[in-house]
Amino acid sequence: MVSIKVHRRPAIAYRPIQPSDLAILERTHGELFPIRYESEFFHNVVTGHEIVSWGAVDQSRPDELSDELIGFVTVRIIPAKDSEIEDLLSFEASRTDQTLVYILTLGVVDSYRNLGIASSLIHEVIKYASSLSSCRAVYLHVISYNNPAIHLYKKMSFQCVRRLYNFYYINGQHYDSYLFVYYVNGGRSPCSPLELVTIFVTYARSGFKSMAAKLWKNDERKISKWPKYKESSYLLPTVQTKRILTNEGSRCQFD
Repeated sequence: MVSIKVHRRPAIAYRPIQPSDLAILERTHGELFPIRYESEFFHNVVTGHEIVSWGAVDQSRPDELSDELIGFVTVRIIPAKDSEIEDLLSFEASRTDQTLVYILTLGVVDSYRNLGIASSLIHEVIKYASSLSSCRAVYLHVISYNNPAIHLYKKMSFQCVRRLYNFYYINGQHYDSYLFVYYVNGGRSPCSPLELVTIFVTYARSGFKSMAAKLWKNDERKISKWPKYKESSYLLPTVQTKRILTNEGSRCQFD
């Protein structure tokens, strides 16, 4: 990667990615990620065809470089009913147009890391998703060994809701993935903490009533053991979904 001299106080600005960014976008993806993206992906990014994007630039650099990308994030809007996280959302039965925003790639060049640029790009995504009345969540996948990305998303209140074993297949090797979700516009998981408490209390009451009835009816007979209850938990199932990274995939590189 070409070394970029960073101004002590860089004037970072954010804007949509445009056709003139094509060459730097391709080069930066190639330098940051261990996979090759097809030219169609980059074309769709710079033309805005089914992909929404934001780029970060340093306006304190010399004029000819002041508008060159030093960071980026790309996303796609997906119908909620067709997504892989449909089971993690509480749907309004009357709404069939609900959508999700999926983060495809996020990256910042080496010289500009640890300046909050990745966080700002994610904020742009969350702000955009919140502006879509039909959107219920932002979600993404993070490869299991990318600890800086995992830390960042947790810090930004994304919820790690699932581990996907052997999700990625890169250069002949399998890697697990973590699925992160950030709910917007009233979106939420099928069972909120309050609902879980309500379900538990209702179930417990039902069990105690049943027990009381048995004790009343069989007051002369000892009850040898308590009735068995099913455990109530919120451990989400693990989905065995494999993804071979040859073009698009959720990738993050910014630590």
